[in-house]
Amino acid sequence: MPIKTRNKRKTDFSTASMSDLVFLLLIFFMLTSTLVAPNAIKLLLPKSDSRTIEPPPKITVSINNSYEYFLQGVEVDEFALANGLEQKLAGQESASIRLEADRTVPVQYVINVIDVVNDLNKKNKSRHKVIMATSPKK
Repeated sequence: MPIKTRNKRKTDFSTASMSDLVFLLLIFFMLTSTLVAPNAIKLLLPKSDSRTIEPPPKITVSINNSYEYFLQGVEVDEFALANGLEQKLAGQESASIRLEADRTVPVQYVINVIDVVNDLNKKNKSRHKVIMATSPKK
């Protein structure tokens, strides 16, 4: 007569803990992906207490409260701004462009100037940068 065991071995595999691991991995990757900011734009606000020492800029771009662009004090449109900046920056590896914008100017006009400089950097493989002019806090 064969002997029967009371405790039988189960051949099932429990996947309950596997779903917990997948959920934790999902949370981990979602949190770490939000920390990456590939195209962050760093701008100084119009009023600032910070003081940075930069070499004096050779070129000044201004935007008044009527949203008109000025290159070295001469009024230009956006297309002429790109051409004027390209002529003034020709042959220079890196230079600073001072951007003076009225505090009522929408950010899009400031971004337009930054985009023009970034396009020139890509085209000429240069490292020009835009410095936002600010007034001190009182």
